[in-house]
Amino acid sequence: MSDTLRDQLMGLGFKPAPKPERKNDGPRRDGRPQGKGGAGNGKPQHAGKGGHKPGERRAHGNGGPGKPGQPRGQGHGQGPRKPRTAEEMDLAKAYAIRAQREKEERIETERLKQEEARQRREAKVKLEELLKDKGLNAEAADIARHFPYGGKIKRIYVTAEQLKALNAGELGVVQLNGRYLLVTAEVLAQSEAVFAASVALKVDPNAPAEDDPYADPQYQVPDDLVW
Repeated sequence: MSDTLRDQLMGLGFKPAPKPERKNDGPRRDGRPQGKGGAGNGKPQHAGKGGHKPGERRAHGNGGPGKPGQPRGQGHGQGPRKPRTAEEMDLAKAYAIRAQREKEERIETERLKQEEARQRREAKVKLEELLKDKGLNAEAADIARHFPYGGKIKRIYVTAEQLKALNAGELGVVQLNGRYLLVTAEVLAQSEAVFAASVALKVDPNAPAEDDPYADPQYQVPDDLVW
């Protein structure tokens, strides 16, 4: 509106419209006056990367911002791990020593078992070679000579002449692969030197009769005895 028109209107009694009062909400919380758009300097404040304001520390882990000097990942209310006492350290050391000793003992026991099994296999091979064609078992033998062996009562069939020689210590019995072979005293001694466990019957003629009750050919074995 031009000044001339404004003057004419004012002359007719019109008054200019009052200017709107500017509201003042008071100073900002930080003490600066509130400017245009609510910013102190007229420029909008932008949040930092990720929605954080510049200078604001980002939260670490599951909780809020970590405390200075606090390891990352350490929960609230969980203090530093207490060092072990000398008694606890000595006890742990003793357990470790005992566990190592037990392990070494198991290894040694297993080694001895394997070594014993190897020696037995080798001894049986030598015994088999020694007793090849040395057995005196007779097909016509009809006398059962009983003897204890391996915790059970065993028997071998011999002739009357072989029975006398066996009870006199001139013959003996050797076990080989589940069979009982009648052999001379010399072969019996050699077998004992190779594999002592193979000697099934070795008679001492000077021993008392009660030491070998099965030497009597009339000795009767109960029918219900399991062989």
